[in-house]
This record gives sequence, structure tokens and C-alpha cells, in this order.
Amino acid sequence: MGYRIFLAGGSGAIGRRLVPQLLEAGHQVTATTRRAAKAAELRALGADAVVVDVFDAAGLCAAVAAARPEIVIHQLTDLPPGLDPALMGEAVVANARIRNEGTRNLVEAAKAAGARRLIAQSIAWVYAPGPEPHAETDPLDSGAEGGRGISVGGVIALERQVLEAPMTGMVLRYGHLYGPGTGADSAADPALHVDAAAYAALLAVERGSQGAFNIAEPNAHVTTDKAIHELGWRADFRLAA
Repeated sequence: MGYRIFLAGGSGAIGRRLVPQLLEAGHQVTATTRRAAKAAELRALGADAVVVDVFDAAGLCAAVAAARPEIVIHQLTDLPPGLDPALMGEAVVANARIRNEGTRNLVEAAKAAGARRLIAQSIAWVYAPGPEPHAETDPLDSGAEGGRGISVGGVIALERQVLEAPMTGMVLRYGHLYGPGTGADSAADPALHVDAAAYAALLAVERGSQGAFNIAEPNAHVTTDKAIHELGWRADFRLAA
């Protein structure tokens, strides 16, 4: 049985790999982008495309309402191409704003539309120092300072809003992405291929209970047993060429 899905951030690295998986599974997908030029790319993939800015709360609410989604997927980020080090200082602040204010707007829109499940992108390298590998129940690094403190603060805000929403909230704590559209052919641990990241979101549409899930290739820093057992996730998943 297919669901009506609203994918916020459809033109991002994960979004572009997720849309084909959702459509092949029989779901109806409305995907967002901030740029009209990218809407055509989403339509070419088979999604209904909508141009909207997550900071435009009224516009976002209208877009979600029109899609009537049963499930909302949050894959929004604001990061420079290839994670350009010269631009990352500014991007850290912008990305934290999306995770806080943007998530708040998306949660409110999902609530108003009557969505029953919300799946959101988080990251797996924000745990507080302590014994490794980290499980999902370990505390996040709320005492971090500087740029890391900004990032962790954004993550904490995002996760709190998703997990406190009046629907099934699921947080996917992704490893460092590599693969098509990421600008990287490999990544530091915990690493994660973009196709496997998208696959976790696909699985979360129909599986898994409320809570956080570490999503990464085998590594010494975080354990992914929960995602493997509860979602049936595989780190080696790849889209057909």
C-alpha cells in the first residue's frame, strides 16, 4: 500500500536518491526545493514538485496541506557544495537555523495537515564524550562550544521537536555522507553512502517506532544494531546504476 509523502528537501543529495526509492515502493511523493530550476529535476524523477522556503511558515503550511501527506520526511540542510571549508563557518549557522526554526515550521505544518509519521535527518557524530560505540540512548554533546556547539544545539532542537510532535517521530542519525551528489567518494568514520542513507528513510516510512536510529557503516564510534534489527536496514544498499 502506498502512502502520500511530503519530502522536504527533495533536491538535496539524499532527497535525489530517495525519490526514486519511494516511487518504486508505490508511494506518491510531493518533494520540495527552494529553487525553481530544481523543480524540473524533481518532476523528471517522477515527483510532484513544489517550490517553497522552509522559513516561510505560511507558504510551507499551505504546501503541506495541499499534499495531504500521511508521512512527512525532513531532509533539509543548508550546506555548500562539497562542504567547501571556506564556506563552512557561515553554513554551520545556517544549517543550525534550518534544524531549529525550519524544523519547527515543518512540524507545525505536518500537525496541521494531520500527518501521522515524521522522519527527520540528524547526524551521528554529536554524542558527548564517553565509552564507544555510542548507542542511541547515550547523551548528546550539549556542552560543546564554538562551531560544534552551534551544530549540536541545532541537532538537539531538531530532535526534540520531532520526538515531541503528536505523531510517530523518527530521527535518523546519519554518518558522514559520500557518493553521488555529495562531492566525496569516501568519508571519515562514521561513514555512510548516500544511497544507504536514503534507504533508511524509505524503510522508516513503514517500519520502526518512535525514537532515534544511528545510520552508518560498521565503525567503532556508533552502533547501528537498532537500525539493522528494527528497520531491516543494510549499510551496503545501493541504487541500481
